[in-house]
Amino acid sequence: MIDATHDPNLRSWVESANQKDTDFPIQNLPFGIFRRKNSAESPRIGVAIGNQILDLALCCQTKLLERLPEQLQAACMVSNLNPLMAMGREASLALRHCLSELLRYDEQKSLPEREILVSMSDAELLLPAEIGDYTDFYASIFHATNVGKLFRPDNPLLPNYKYIPIAYHGRASSIVPSGTLVKRPMGQRKPPNEQIPTFGYSKLLDYEMEVGFFVGAGNQLGQPIAIDDAEKHIFGLCLVNDWSARDIQAWEYQPLGPFLAKFCDYHFALGHYLGSASTLSLSVVSASTRRPCTATLSIFFTQYSARRYRYYRRSLASHRCNARSSNGTISLESCFLRADVLDASSNACPSYQ
Repeated sequence: MIDATHDPNLRSWVESANQKDTDFPIQNLPFGIFRRKNSAESPRIGVAIGNQILDLALCCQTKLLERLPEQLQAACMVSNLNPLMAMGREASLALRHCLSELLRYDEQKSLPEREILVSMSDAELLLPAEIGDYTDFYASIFHATNVGKLFRPDNPLLPNYKYIPIAYHGRASSIVPSGTLVKRPMGQRKPPNEQIPTFGYSKLLDYEMEVGFFVGAGNQLGQPIAIDDAEKHIFGLCLVNDWSARDIQAWEYQPLGPFLAKFCDYHFALGHYLGSASTLSLSVVSASTRRPCTATLSIFFTQYSARRYRYYRRSLASHRCNARSSNGTISLESCFLRADVLDASSNACPSYQ
């Protein structure tokens, strides 16, 4: 247990948060952005609890968060998570502790008004942040080897992979929430047995399930962040669908890398809630053993308790994403590769949620 907010014995006065199969117990408390369905109200910050969403703007208006600093209260009343993320880890932890106390069941205390809750079935979930940039990393040697085999069967893993982080910057303007319709991209393809390329819809379309790390407080230009301090800058994590047109990518990626082929540039499907780094760090596991003098960085996979692990397994199986963002930067760590080739006869792929 990291602190009192992760106590497995905590119970909430929101009864649905106490059910064994819930994705959002009081120990989780992920952030998101929502508004009521079919309403003209402005987007607002919410926290998932059971099958409900806690409206932080209403909590501030009704003085339920008045013990927090005014700047932090103000960050809870805007339409995205960027100001809160930019305040750094101490601010988000202070908010988390306040929300945990507000939502936990205590027979000695009177319950808040139910109007601060909105049923998830009555809410429209939106992108939780304005994302100004993202970087896509090869975080797993197995993933890098599998992808490399698609383009270089005889030499899948290039020498530099074991020594430096391998990544590319992508186009953030097409990042969309989970559930958005995916359109099959068009571009040039040149199969090995053809002399010249042809233009048309991609015939080799797949997606990778990835983990996204959302950067909170940033750094000054030119000032590095020590690896030991990296966790202080991570606000939360999410699951991501990264779509790629492999036949287009194989033709265009040399020498400067992918351009139109990476669906992460074209269609980058994010979930609606952003799980906090502190919550997911409950069950950080060690990196796999590697030979001496190889990789200088390690990546871990978190499995927040048996319940959280079941949730992530279920999310992966249903191609669902979960959570999100920062002061406008997202860093992707690839974990899984879906190598299925989707039906090339269709110009639009299914919408996955």
